[in-house]
Amino acid sequence: MSANQKSGMGAALPLPAAEVLEHDLRAAGHAVTPPLLTAAECAGLRKLFDRPDLFRKTVDMGRHAYGSGLYRYFDYPLPEPVARLRSALYARLAPVAGRMAADLRRPRSYPPELEDYLAECHAAGQRRATPLMLSYGPGDYNRLHQDLYGAEHFPLQAVIGLNAPGTDYEGGEFLLMENRPRQQSIGTAVAIPQGAAVIFPVAERPAPGARGYVKAAMRHGVSRVRSGHRLTLGLIFHDATK
Repeated sequence: MSANQKSGMGAALPLPAAEVLEHDLRAAGHAVTPPLLTAAECAGLRKLFDRPDLFRKTVDMGRHAYGSGLYRYFDYPLPEPVARLRSALYARLAPVAGRMAADLRRPRSYPPELEDYLAECHAAGQRRATPLMLSYGPGDYNRLHQDLYGAEHFPLQAVIGLNAPGTDYEGGEFLLMENRPRQQSIGTAVAIPQGAAVIFPVAERPAPGARGYVKAAMRHGVSRVRSGHRLTLGLIFHDATK
């Protein structure tokens, strides 16, 4: 698939309503969508990982003590399927992000369209593309972390599974760790269905407390892959400084 070739995705992604996503984010700290991509569309996206001309940077996680495996950041212009998924998910999540920011007593409105939000990132000196693909083989994993690439960041992000858990690979669950004030940590493991997206906070979320909402710090990672190959598409909505 070339950078400009359409993926064959229909005119509208089968995204849940913003209210449904917000309910799940508030109740569980993450939301899992129905499959947004068919198996054939996932296969087409997987082929992009072997196109070095599409990427600006490749990171060996073991070399940097991030874990084990490889990830690659796309360069602009993004391949059409990646750009389309990013724009559609952002538009659905922008009002949710604004309400969550208000609950954290940090009022902030986000433009309804990704293009306008990226203009804000660029004005802040963040111009590098952040969507990425992550490849894990047997024994690979990703340590808990946050994807913050500058002062400006959109508070939600997404990971789309491009392989089928239990069929193409074993292990490799998506991990979330939540830390609330004066409480022990809460860990969650999610097996991402092929073609589906898990949506989660970049760094923090409002969690219910005794007197309104409290800030819960969030980190995410991937457990060890026991066998097979796990490939995902990561969609971060803010751009990076480097």
